[in-house]
Amino acid sequence: MVDQENRKLRFEPLDKKVHDRAAFSCEHEALNVYLKQTASQEVQKRVAAVYVLTPDGKTIAGYYTLSQYTIEAGELPDEAVQRLRLPRYDKLPATLLGRLARSKEFKGTGLGEILLMGALEKALHHSRNIASLAVVVDAKDEKARSFYLSYGFVDLPDHPHRLFMLMQTIEQLFREPPGQ
Repeated sequence: MVDQENRKLRFEPLDKKVHDRAAFSCEHEALNVYLKQTASQEVQKRVAAVYVLTPDGKTIAGYYTLSQYTIEAGELPDEAVQRLRLPRYDKLPATLLGRLARSKEFKGTGLGEILLMGALEKALHHSRNIASLAVVVDAKDEKARSFYLSYGFVDLPDHPHRLFMLMQTIEQLFREPPGQ
């Protein structure tokens, strides 16, 4: 359910001199504080890449963060390891979708899906240059967990609220159907 106004939205790397972080407000205060006080520092230190979704180059409709991550090989479900015929490494490369937040101002407009798809597409693109087996996310609460599950994320065994989606699955999401 994306309205006409949302079709003008575009993703941009966070620029503290351009984007109005102070006006951003979502349902989770920790995500507001992160954007307003920590995000620029993490970008500068190369700890996280922060992307904002903006309709006008200034307003932040939402944002997400991506970072490199490793998964302990034993954390993955056996069927995923067997299906992918993964090497027997102790740790496997992944991408962490650390934060994803939508402004209250844009509630009910489908921005959560736009943000998630933007993050997955960016992670897929980067996985072609820097290896990444999957995207991992730690859901803040049960509502967020349900959101990620609805898009095909799978629980990591032994980690409540930590989910993952294989890059193979993400690649299929963005593959055009034959004949198009």
